[in-house]
Amino acid sequence: MAEGTFNLSNINVSKTLKSYLRILKLTKKPSRQEFLMIAKVAGVGIILIGFVGFIIYVLLTEVPKWM
Repeated sequence: MAEGTFNLSNINVSKTLKSYLRILKLTKKPSRQEFLMIAKVAGVGIILIGFVGFIIYVLLTEVPKWM
């Protein structure tokens, strides 16, 4: 067997599932206001990363043509 293979004998599935369920019981559904704030922040982050990528693209492809 390869060293990196997945071995189910070392995992206690029941214990793992119980810990996942315990975490899910502690969570709550976000309010509409919380959801909208998270969506806005994520959207701004996506746009910002896209803008940075565009700037890098322009710097690496268009600027060398001018020199």
